[in-house]
Amino acid sequence: MLESTPEAAAPLVVVAGEVLADLITSEPTDDLGGAAVFERHAGGSPANLASNLARLGVPVALVASVGDDGLGQFLTAAAERVGVDARFAVRDEPTSLVAVARSAGTPDFVAYRTADRLLWPSQLPDALLRRARLFHTSGFALSREPARATLLDAAARTRALGLAVSIDVNFAPDTDVRRAHQQDAARRVLALSPLVKCSRDDLTRLWGRDAASDDAAVGHLLGLGASLVCLTRGADGALVAWDDDLVEVPAEPVEAADVTGAGDAFWAGFLAAWLAGQDPSDCARAGARMAARKLTHVGPLPDAVDAAAVLGAA
Repeated sequence: MLESTPEAAAPLVVVAGEVLADLITSEPTDDLGGAAVFERHAGGSPANLASNLARLGVPVALVASVGDDGLGQFLTAAAERVGVDARFAVRDEPTSLVAVARSAGTPDFVAYRTADRLLWPSQLPDALLRRARLFHTSGFALSREPARATLLDAAARTRALGLAVSIDVNFAPDTDVRRAHQQDAARRVLALSPLVKCSRDDLTRLWGRDAASDDAAVGHLLGLGASLVCLTRGADGALVAWDDDLVEVPAEPVEAADVTGAGDAFWAGFLAAWLAGQDPSDCARAGARMAARKLTHVGPLPDAVDAAAVLGAA
């Protein structure tokens, strides 16, 4: 059951989607099959985003489903510790898990999905959405029912209320989810003029030949209705497009210890700056600074982040 009533919160951002226990290999590897020791961390793209926004001082509510088990308690406690309002989580089936290879490049991973897909309309009433400025979700969360229907409806209602929508198009191959099914969900959200974050890997997996080049990928998403697209490109930095503008923002020079969650850190920095009224290019620079902090840590960022240093306009 819900752990509080939605009317109790007044977040600036409502984040809805997967909360996962990340089991990250203790040693760097390109192959999960050779790993023997894993470390437990809080994960899930929306959960990472919510926690990173809270670290930057942004009031945020997390709508999710976790297990009624020790891992579920660990995940909600981790979010609450950094200031996320996690009272809108439900406890249901066992907590979802993801095994992840620690890597400086695109990591190998395997998802074991249970509770994360169980999101219901009662968790996202208008009373909660209308008190925020932004609603965010992810492509991963949109891949399974009933979360898919719940999140598509919430995104549409958010726009009807005159508020902004954000999506991380983080498609990952899944034997139970057809590419066409995911493309349909992405198109339905893109038609709502959202702010879009995507990576090269995600777009290649989701759109195939439509993401043959960075410019083509960005143009494809803008053509489907996105109001702004931020394409993250790892060490090559980010490409930000909106209206008739296209800006390249370099990555911060750091030695990567763990890339898992770096995109979520980037988007948290971007959105925090966007909520503060910065222009998109400065938002992307804030994102790059936040991502650099994450890249030097295995697992989530430390609880304390220098928000002023991250958000200071270049």
